[in-house]
Amino acid sequence: MEEIIGMLNAIVWSDALIILCLGTGLYFSLRTRFLQIRHIKEMFRLLFDGKSSESGVSSFQALSMSLAGRVGTGNIAGVATAIAFGGPGALFWMWMVAFFGASTAFVEATLAQIYKEKHMGEFRGGPAFYIERGLGVKWFGVLFAVVSIVSAGVLLPGVQANSVADGIQNAFEIETWKSGIVVALIFGAIVFGGVKRIAKFTEFVVPIMAIAYIVIVLVIIAIDIDKLPGVIALVFKSAFNMEAGFGAVFGLAIQWGVKRGIYSNEAGQGTAPHIAAAANVSHPTKQGLVQSFSVYIDTLLVCSATGFMLLITGKYNVLNPVSGPDGATEYLYQGAQNVSAGPGFTQTAMDSVLPGFGSYFVAIALFFFAFTTLLAYYYIAETNISYLTRNFKSPIYTHLLKVFMMVVIMYGSINQAKLAWNIGDLGVGLMAWFNIIAILLLQKPALLALKDYERQLKAGIDPVFHPEDIGVSNAHIWNTINKKKEV
Repeated sequence: MEEIIGMLNAIVWSDALIILCLGTGLYFSLRTRFLQIRHIKEMFRLLFDGKSSESGVSSFQALSMSLAGRVGTGNIAGVATAIAFGGPGALFWMWMVAFFGASTAFVEATLAQIYKEKHMGEFRGGPAFYIERGLGVKWFGVLFAVVSIVSAGVLLPGVQANSVADGIQNAFEIETWKSGIVVALIFGAIVFGGVKRIAKFTEFVVPIMAIAYIVIVLVIIAIDIDKLPGVIALVFKSAFNMEAGFGAVFGLAIQWGVKRGIYSNEAGQGTAPHIAAAANVSHPTKQGLVQSFSVYIDTLLVCSATGFMLLITGKYNVLNPVSGPDGATEYLYQGAQNVSAGPGFTQTAMDSVLPGFGSYFVAIALFFFAFTTLLAYYYIAETNISYLTRNFKSPIYTHLLKVFMMVVIMYGSINQAKLAWNIGDLGVGLMAWFNIIAILLLQKPALLALKDYERQLKAGIDPVFHPEDIGVSNAHIWNTINKKKEV
């Protein structure tokens, strides 16, 4: 099975996808005149704009839910694996994916808002919805929905469950299958409560854990702050093949930086738009800007904190892509003896500065980060099931999904880490291919919405979206939303 997954990954994650991801981010940055820089102040303001309703969640709840998907094992274990296979330079390429990807995240989130629908009393949306309504190609929308259900419901949860179980076993010596059962049961208790319970849980947990993790890591960095300039120089030198020691992984630095960057911040992957569509806002651009900002929080803050901590403490390994005699594993750098790439690097790094605390804290942080990501995956899979079954009122399909994902979580916890990550990468890559092609074809409505928002903002009014005013059709939900506001 591992060979089959590896072969499929080699096809999906070819150089073409790497170029497509970076190129799309650069293209949208130019088309939006680098909104990720121009509108940073507005992004901050919008974080707490809007209130939840019976149909949708608030902007902050949508941000928390999307961060639940973005901030996960990719920020702890993903950064470690990127450095292990791509060297310190991989961190730079993760930054590049985040910077350019912020514009991609804006476009996909804005489109999700424009073409969202209401199903069983709740706002629903995402790539499948905007592909069908915006492009008018239903079969493409159905195909994306199927790929999303398989990716979010089957392929991706195993990575999160595996990292949690691995981290808990490293810290507390609890067998992985036991952790898997506990995580699955807690997961079931929350998802059977519906999207509002998911939103409330992530709204509370995500900010607290993210802030706690960043504070602890910053303390560790501050202890050896004199090493930071050298570490930053190492990242840039390795990224551009100016560091002789890591020359053998120069090409891999780009590949792994982009791969782990997309896995972590999800820009262009097509997952975050599902959550963005659930927000109750007066204009699609508002949620587009909020989702753009969330990419910064994920990569430029959380991922950078992890990367700097690993490099400053020196507790990481960089694998030599060329095997030694008899296929033996060789290292270009080895600072973490007998530790496999993943959460173990982060736990070892933190323990080296805070003995007796680091491993436990990382295990707990990893549990909450990964667990909230599992909730986000469920919501994504549920939304696509909602898309495929919107003519039916029966909840049986979503109930089956809940039970099935509980089984996947238990299986993922006992799986081999390498296989779990390869399966997860396949899911990310498949969704990215379909979604990026879709948003490149359907970019105009998002760009028109941005211009409309900026025009209203300049006029000193709180922007309200009227799709027909800017020539956007088939966005019927906004007529209903605007009528309610008028009443």
